[in-house]
Amino acid sequence: MNRDQMEGNWKQFTGKAKEQWGKLTDDDLDVINGKREQLEGKIQERYGKSKDAAKKEVDTWFDRNGW
Repeated sequence: MNRDQMEGNWKQFTGKAKEQWGKLTDDDLDVINGKREQLEGKIQERYGKSKDAAKKEVDTWFDRNGW
C-alpha cells in the first residue's frame, strides 16, 4: 500500500493499530493521521523501542494485514 492510500484510509486502520499498540491514544492516532514516520515515532515514544525496531514492527504489521 502506498502512502496516499494509507493516509486516505487511516480511519479504517486506527482500530487495528490500537489492537496492535494499545498504548497509542486516540490523540496519538489523530496526530499520526496515516503518516508512517509518525506511527514509527509514536511507537518509539510509547514503547521505548529503537527507530529500527519500530520500523520493523510497522513493516511486519503492514505485511501481516496485507497492506
